[in-house]
Amino acid sequence: MVFVIAGVLLIVLKWFEVDPVAAWSWWAVLSPFPLAALWWWWADASGLTKKREIDRMEERKAERRRKNIADLGMEDTRRRPR
Repeated sequence: MVFVIAGVLLIVLKWFEVDPVAAWSWWAVLSPFPLAALWWWWADASGLTKKREIDRMEERKAERRRKNIADLGMEDTRRRPR
């Protein structure tokens, strides 16, 4: 996402001819977009995206369990030794 934001910012700066970006070639200005595509490809290929999705799902599941136990009045305020 950072590469896309940087790319859009560079395009705006080039479009409004803000120095020093106005003097850069369009290749340099548009270079963050292929970098973003490479990052997304790598994140998907390495499993990083799937791992983050699973972590979020597990966190939601744990929160749902805590809420259900609290709603049922079954939460234990004291800790029992195991």
